[in-house]
Amino acid sequence: MQNKFYAIAFRKRVFKNVEELQEDVDKWMNEYNNERTHTGKYYFGKTPLQTFLDEKHLARGKMLDKLQQTEIVSAR
Repeated sequence: MQNKFYAIAFRKRVFKNVEELQEDVDKWMNEYNNERTHTGKYYFGKTPLQTFLDEKHLARGKMLDKLQQTEIVSAR
């Protein structure tokens, strides 16, 4: 976020208050996560949010704190 938003925003504009900055941050975050497509591996042209929602089941399967101790031991 530093390189992609703040470094650019502070060169382009002087913010009068924190609320103005927050408004721009919110707008940028929405565009970054919900509108722009990502070109990284396994994104296949989807947005970061869509990729997260589509693959959430994979993250659930890796939640070690939810596994019982016997499952962790038997997995070794």
